[in-house]
Amino acid sequence: MKFTRITVESNKMGGTPCIRGLRIPVATVVGMVADGMSEGEILKAYPDLEIEDIHQALHYAAEAVKERELPLVNVP
Repeated sequence: MKFTRITVESNKMGGTPCIRGLRIPVATVVGMVADGMSEGEILKAYPDLEIEDIHQALHYAAEAVKERELPLVNVP
């Protein structure tokens, strides 16, 4: 999948992946979804975003975690 809506610019937000060159980090959008916010609430909070930005941010995050393992606690 090509991520046409995700940009990484060393002079913006320290090179953090952002949405379409805006100063809205992918992690912020993904965090809002994780916190239970609806797409409508996210779009209201960030009027410059489009629905496809949210979808691509989630796909980007899914691909990012495929690349490495995160430490998990084993539950007995």
